[in-house]
Amino acid sequence: MPAYAWKGKNRLGEVQEGVLVSDSRDAAANTLKRNGIEVINVRLMASEGGKSFGKVPAKDLAIFTRQFSVMIDAGLPLVQCLEILGAQQKHKGFQRIIEAVRDDVEKGLTLQAALSKHPKAFNDLYVNMVGAGETGGILDVILQRLSGYIEKAVKLTAKVKGAMTYPIAVISIAIIVVVIIMVKVIPVFSAMYEGLGSKLPYPTLVCIALSNAIINYWYLLAIAIAGIVIGLRQYYKTPTGKLQIDTVLLRIPVIGDLLRKVAVARFCRTLGTLISSGVPILEGMDITARTAGNQVIHNAILKSKDAVEQGRNISAPLAETKVFPAMVVQMVGVGEATGALDAMLSKVADFYEDEVDNAVANLTSLMEPIMIAILGGIIGFIVIAMYLPIFNLANVFGKD
Repeated sequence: MPAYAWKGKNRLGEVQEGVLVSDSRDAAANTLKRNGIEVINVRLMASEGGKSFGKVPAKDLAIFTRQFSVMIDAGLPLVQCLEILGAQQKHKGFQRIIEAVRDDVEKGLTLQAALSKHPKAFNDLYVNMVGAGETGGILDVILQRLSGYIEKAVKLTAKVKGAMTYPIAVISIAIIVVVIIMVKVIPVFSAMYEGLGSKLPYPTLVCIALSNAIINYWYLLAIAIAGIVIGLRQYYKTPTGKLQIDTVLLRIPVIGDLLRKVAVARFCRTLGTLISSGVPILEGMDITARTAGNQVIHNAILKSKDAVEQGRNISAPLAETKVFPAMVVQMVGVGEATGALDAMLSKVADFYEDEVDNAVANLTSLMEPIMIAILGGIIGFIVIAMYLPIFNLANVFGKD
């Protein structure tokens, strides 16, 4: 029998995890409920010797899901759909995953169980929505919603990357230019000034010292920079580090506002899609928290989820976290009152995705003069520092 990894809460409210061998996912969930466990998630584990084919590009996943939806809607058998999609898939890793899913479905596994064996390609949101579609007999509709969700997520990510491309490119060019000046230009001036015998101005001494440090100890600088980058990446993988760094990022002017809007748009889009697909609200909030992309938002969603478990509405706990904008809280409250929470969340997601467009435009327009000013200031300081001794000599000769 297959093994299922489960997560749930005991009678004391403590979160527990474990592995359970059972005939099916539903049977595993029922066993846990009989043992007093409030089920949060039950996932089929990959069998021993199973292969992990790595992550799949979101664009390929969106195209696959859209085509899958059309085929199911046309009445093609599930196995045949997977066979056709696997044969035409250009991404080799994704092709092997689709073929593995097809083989599992042929052996009698549900599509949800087959997909859950490949968590790097199909996340919890994808798997749970497919399970809801299978149970409700609306798999084609669910796949259509999924493809729309993935396509919008891809666009949102592309917008953020596009906003960061310009400042990163300018900073990179600035660093390269400064290094070239330090290594090639300043040593020429330094050799020329050595024969003057006069005391050099402080800015000139600073530039020469930096030039000598880069030329003679470049490997130490490279090791230090690599150590800082690796250290921050490792620290970010810890719960405390991720929370602290994400908190700092949200407080950065302009950039923090953009990241908050992206996180809010992702939260509304994900939760709205899950609820409209029939996924229970608590499970939907748990999945949404894991896909939030920001630890501050993640913690706020889980805190709100705990309040909902105690019988409260969603809007009030969201307001208490002081993370979500007032407009989001109000719209969620209206959605709860009217029984159209999923539709309201989708509208809020649309609004904040448009806000992300505006934030990206503002960031780009603001970064351009700032980057030019910074680059011009650095180059200007170096030029002035290296010509100051010449200006001083000119003044001395002028007095003579």
